[in-house]
Amino acid sequence: MSSLDKKINEFFEGKVVRKDLTKMVKGNAVVPTYVLEYLLGQYCASDDDIIIKEGVERVKSILAEHYVHRDEAQYIMNLVRSKGAHRIIDKVSVRLNDQKDRNEADFANLGLKKIPISDAIVKEHKKLLSDGVWCILTLAYMPTEERGSTPWIIESLKPIQISNVDTEEYKTFRHNFSTDEWLDLLLQTMGLNPDEFTKRSKLLQLTRLVPFVENNYNLIELGPKGTGKSHVFSELSPHGILISGGEVSKAKLFVNNSNGEIGLVGYWDVVAYDEFAGRAKRIDTGLVDIMKNYMANKSFSRGTQVYGASASMAFVGNTDNSVPYMLNHSNLFEALPKVYYDTAFLDRMHAYLPGWEVDKLRNEMFSNGYGFVVDYLAEILRELRKEDWTNDYQTHFELSETITTRDKTGILKTYAGLCKIIFPDKNATVEELKELFEFAIESRRRVKLQLQKMDETFEEVDFSYNVVGESKSKEVVTLEEIQYLGKGNIFVDLEEEHTSDMGGEQKSKLAGKHLEILDNQMGVSYKNLFGEYLAGVQTVTIIDPFIRLPYQFRNLMELISLIAGHKELDETIEVKLITKEDENYTEVKDRLKEVQDNVAPIGIDFYFEYDEFIHDRYILINDDWKITLGRGLDIWNKTNGYFDIAETNQLYRKAKSFSITILGRGEF
Repeated sequence: MSSLDKKINEFFEGKVVRKDLTKMVKGNAVVPTYVLEYLLGQYCASDDDIIIKEGVERVKSILAEHYVHRDEAQYIMNLVRSKGAHRIIDKVSVRLNDQKDRNEADFANLGLKKIPISDAIVKEHKKLLSDGVWCILTLAYMPTEERGSTPWIIESLKPIQISNVDTEEYKTFRHNFSTDEWLDLLLQTMGLNPDEFTKRSKLLQLTRLVPFVENNYNLIELGPKGTGKSHVFSELSPHGILISGGEVSKAKLFVNNSNGEIGLVGYWDVVAYDEFAGRAKRIDTGLVDIMKNYMANKSFSRGTQVYGASASMAFVGNTDNSVPYMLNHSNLFEALPKVYYDTAFLDRMHAYLPGWEVDKLRNEMFSNGYGFVVDYLAEILRELRKEDWTNDYQTHFELSETITTRDKTGILKTYAGLCKIIFPDKNATVEELKELFEFAIESRRRVKLQLQKMDETFEEVDFSYNVVGESKSKEVVTLEEIQYLGKGNIFVDLEEEHTSDMGGEQKSKLAGKHLEILDNQMGVSYKNLFGEYLAGVQTVTIIDPFIRLPYQFRNLMELISLIAGHKELDETIEVKLITKEDENYTEVKDRLKEVQDNVAPIGIDFYFEYDEFIHDRYILINDDWKITLGRGLDIWNKTNGYFDIAETNQLYRKAKSFSITILGRGEF
């Protein structure tokens, strides 16, 4: 186990499970992750290999004996008949039969309909009255000759979910993890490998959990297919339900006027709409009107009654065009059905999650490490849902006075939700909270900018804030504005213009600058960072301690290629690399010699030396310019291999967050 896995088991023993076990036991059982991990949590919540092995076999046995496959329904019914009673795992929903004055259960996989169920069971587990709950139950068979009666009897029933959690213990144990460790623990709980995600990418994933921890929170995520947009809402919590966006009705969602039966928002913490986009879809206009009122006021009316509910709404769907196209020719809501393409409806969205930033899921992106049993985390989030943190921001931050009430509500609910998820113990530095606050502002700004494009009556808003006690404010812009619209004052001149005098002849006039690159930012290349400073290049010294792995050598060769593009054919340029030697990578020296041999014919005199004491990372050009790179040459996230255009074109790679400072001679 990794050091993090050991720590997870030390503090949360019995509440965590190794995430690869879910795949191991699932087989062809089409059940949500929380059902499988509920069982794994009963038998495999340990770091002992023997206990895990025995537990896996036990869970497999339970699924084999009790889980109902649709194609084996008749076999199971005959088994119950022959035994008299048998325990099964199935999804059960209950409806009131007013003609017979009794509640009746339907079994999703077994196929049985209208089986009487006691009022006591229904009263204890009210969610049975909605679209169904996964349960472990004992089904009995008693032959009867009574007309109109059924031989099937539900003797006992228990929803598959943890009943009690200690929230204070959870908060206390959080103290023992650093922020990075906690983020990784949460990612592993979601079944994801944190090593494959940047800090911002982790935030994007965790924002999908905010509807579970905040009442009446409205989230929309649109992006490409295959990024796992709906997975969280269907697999990670028994308190959320995922429905098709095209199958929603007023009766199903809110209340059925014919019988007064409350809809989904009355039973679930989160109602998520899958495949929400699609301009050709036909949606009931009346439904949208009720949704607008509910999303704004937490209440809805049907007939003469007014009802209140706390269910959050999540809308996920696919985009039709690229982000640059939408920004320049339409807007980021363009893929929505016509009736939802309504500024009053969209203004109720507290946050717009940029699904185009989320990578398509690959095998290596799934975790084999330890994470919470998802049902345990679901119960914790549900308990935290009862707490109101929306005013906590005032301790550290002040928002611009131009921000409207709806904008402010969206920002504060997103911020509060992320704080509950990442800092449940409220033990965070101001810098850590700033990152979440800016992310929350950006998520609401994305909504507002599109509304302004759709309807010019929406006023301009200054999405800026300042830290309490500081007069300087900071405007927050979205990443896509920076990448595609050139927004954000990210270039800063450090000094007056510096004249670079090369070989007695003035070649160019350039100023030093400082640039902050954001996590996941695209359009970043060596050329547009500092290519112009290579004019008249004669010598280049590269100081980078970490040139060992294949992608690091790729970066080095791309830099040498850029340098070569600034020389005349008959010129020779000296390129020197100073790096650290690592005894675990004995082949590095041979590879550097290969580089030396390969670039010599094109006029690059490359040589290298080892220095065990270097730490800083920078590039010197002719002793005229010093380019300090916070991450050295390693400024991009991992690509998807040779079939990914980002592998061969730096502009399409997603950057890691870093800073670059360029100083002229006399300034360093």
